[in-house]
Amino acid sequence: MTNQLSFDELWDSVVSSQRTFQPEQVARHGEPARRYLEHAIAPGTQLARAVRLHMHGEIKLQRWLPFTAEQVIVWERGFIWSAAVRMFGLPIRGSDRLVDGQGAMRWKLLGIMPVMTASGPDITRSAAGRVAGEAVWLPSVLCGDDVSWTAADSGQLQATFKAHGETLQLELVIDDRGRLETIRLPRWGNPEGAEFHYVNFGAMVEGERTFGGYTIPARLRAGWHFGTDRFESEGEFFRASLDEVTYR
Repeated sequence: MTNQLSFDELWDSVVSSQRTFQPEQVARHGEPARRYLEHAIAPGTQLARAVRLHMHGEIKLQRWLPFTAEQVIVWERGFIWSAAVRMFGLPIRGSDRLVDGQGAMRWKLLGIMPVMTASGPDITRSAAGRVAGEAVWLPSVLCGDDVSWTAADSGQLQATFKAHGETLQLELVIDDRGRLETIRLPRWGNPEGAEFHYVNFGAMVEGERTFGGYTIPARLRAGWHFGTDRFESEGEFFRASLDEVTYR
């Protein structure tokens, strides 16, 4: 099955682009979108189609637990997020993935005992929303002709595009330099444990770094019910810092 594709196999499937970023390529977009893209991508940077990230942080599984993880995003095919979490001193290892139209979550305690296994159309649809939000780690994909930009004002903009069978709307808030402050999108999910539905999902950017010509969020807090009081009280479940990033 396609979903059995390994982490390295997905990364090695990428053919590097020979195109590079030049500011005139985004001249057709409104000023806020140009400001964001020109801040995020240095002139002459390869327009990557994939990114590999090493990160660490905390994830909330009833309580906050430390994790380390590695992730590959290959825009045309999907992503694999492989992580290790420690609970009561014991390791839980597994992955979330969306590869070639199939989403899945598989996690095991001590590498043996399943603690979470999920797949199917709802998981796939939710994963498509996740990869849309993580486009800010691969901003080259937001330069394409298939992305439509609109702006409510000089600091609030929206990118609309299709990916992995979904039409996705990514809302960004930027400062006067083009630096990202928040990310938000309607994402398919069931944070209350009931039926799946669209829920506001987003992240607060707390720091950025430059890797290989890309200036991206390097420290953030993310979760459901973004933009409401419920984000702080029950929605936030992911806090991450990037350690190493490679583009291809």
